[in-house]
Amino acid sequence: MIPFLDLKSQYQQIKSEIDAAVLGVLDSGAYVMGPQVEAFERRFAAWCGAPHCLAVNSGTSALHLALLAAGVGPGDEVVTVSMTFVATAAAIRYCGARPVFVDVDPVTWTMDPAHIAKAITPRTKAILPVHLHGLMADMDPIMEIARRHSLVVIEDAAQAHGAEYKGRRAGTIGDLGCFSFYPGKNLGAYGEGGAVTTARPDLAHKIALLRDWGQEQKYHHVLAGYNYRMDAIQGAILNVKMDHIDAWTRARRAIAGMYDKLLAPLGRPAPPEDRRHVYHVYAVRLAQRDAMLQAFRDEGVGAGVHYPVPVHLQEAYRDPDFPAGSLPRTERLAAEFLSLPVYPELQPEQLLGVARLLKKLTLAAAE
Repeated sequence: MIPFLDLKSQYQQIKSEIDAAVLGVLDSGAYVMGPQVEAFERRFAAWCGAPHCLAVNSGTSALHLALLAAGVGPGDEVVTVSMTFVATAAAIRYCGARPVFVDVDPVTWTMDPAHIAKAITPRTKAILPVHLHGLMADMDPIMEIARRHSLVVIEDAAQAHGAEYKGRRAGTIGDLGCFSFYPGKNLGAYGEGGAVTTARPDLAHKIALLRDWGQEQKYHHVLAGYNYRMDAIQGAILNVKMDHIDAWTRARRAIAGMYDKLLAPLGRPAPPEDRRHVYHVYAVRLAQRDAMLQAFRDEGVGAGVHYPVPVHLQEAYRDPDFPAGSLPRTERLAAEFLSLPVYPELQPEQLLGVARLLKKLTLAAAE
């Protein structure tokens, strides 16, 4: 058996540190927000290169609060992509706004800046690029278009902890950056968690209020806010993991490099030289993806699909302006992506086993 993800293995390697941190919170009596969360906010902000970090209870909450802080509301439109987890569009809907989808670039699989301008209308309030699989979108042209049209840019960096674009880290180029710390992420809590980064003190202040019932002080509510606070235990766990994230990222990149060599005939596109990929997902494109996925399962080898049904084709998010066929690159990728195991604890013999199986299956399919 080769698992797609092995969170237990990671826990066993840092068990003593995690257990001590969790017990410290239990002994402290401070279970929501508090010193552990504040310490994590400072560390994560410094690691990203962002002046402000606001920890929240999920990546979805981070997106929701970022949109609200940016002034997105009922009747507004937000330009984004459909090749993403549904939370990206859900957060826009939470604000009463409408997601307007554009297609993705054929090489990076992230938002194609060439499609943005034609999607902008007088109702557009923001652009929300998604840094897919750990690779950042092409931020310079996105920012140029946004500034030309006086739009806010919110980076969905849920899969991009430590990813870089021209030397700048995810979450520091747009007006706001949104992260998820769901357990399977490159930096994962042992439960739900998220954060918003920003260089703007006005946005940071507004998010700080909105995540805690809109309180400026206890029982004094100046905004209609939410209960989006981070638990102290998750802050403590993330603090421990901050000591390891750089080593884990190097391991992910090394595993991806081995896959690149072993699977070169598949022609997976290399990341642009101006970007640092952190490989939350290592995906390949296969014409007979569903059959390959079943074959992997039959052999006891973990594989996954991110994401088999793009958001604009999901029943809950259908929009007559985005019927089937309206985003051809996105739809083709959704039908062809197969995600391979890529996590720091993956052993060399496991990696070789995955590569050998994929090569055997692709050769058989070609015959």
